[in-house]
Amino acid sequence: MTSPVIHRVATLDLAVRPIAWPFAEERRAEIAAHFAEKQRERPKIWNGRVLLGRDAVFTDGHLAATYFETDFASFLAWRDWGFPDPAVFNGFGMGALCASDGVFVMGEMAQHTANAGRIYFPSGTPDLDDVRHGTLDIPGSVVRETAEETGLTAVDYRAEADWHCVVTGHAIAMIQVLNLDMPGEAVRTRIEANLAREAEPELSAIHLVRGMSDLTPSMPRFVTAFVEQQFASR
Repeated sequence: MTSPVIHRVATLDLAVRPIAWPFAEERRAEIAAHFAEKQRERPKIWNGRVLLGRDAVFTDGHLAATYFETDFASFLAWRDWGFPDPAVFNGFGMGALCASDGVFVMGEMAQHTANAGRIYFPSGTPDLDDVRHGTLDIPGSVVRETAEETGLTAVDYRAEADWHCVVTGHAIAMIQVLNLDMPGEAVRTRIEANLAREAEPELSAIHLVRGMSDLTPSMPRFVTAFVEQQFASR
């Protein structure tokens, strides 16, 4: 796997346009069969609409890219089959929850999800709910995913202005640090209480991670290793 490249950017310019995806059109029957097999393994996954990116350009603290709409089945096949269209990437926002004692808070995906057992910051492949006036609203996506997965809302944290964009394989993780005014154990207790109230939570466990107290442009070694193991298959 290619080592991650990390860009620190201040602005995101992510246009959403109606683009036909030849991979999804030409291999529709194979994609449908693959998704049916995945549904037999995890019946709760569903074929909703998602957004994938192309033509990413980093310049002077700025990320520009174009996104297009496709179905989750096509995304899943593209991912599972080794990214047969190399021009496309999965670009998503991540909320790096940082507790007041410097601990980062991550969630383990539940068994009914497409990424069962993997450990992430709150995140998700963008969908149509994240589109605002023809652009992809990644900050809004981070707020939404964080609330859906953990129950924490924008009033619970202070979002840093810059984004740490981690490019690895065919994924771009746009990470925004979300600073909380409570220690890690208190955050975990609060999230676990929220999960206990849900009939089918997205997360099965909460993990506290130490040793990565500063998300600088180069990022600490731990985060780089985490990215290599986790992000490429998101």
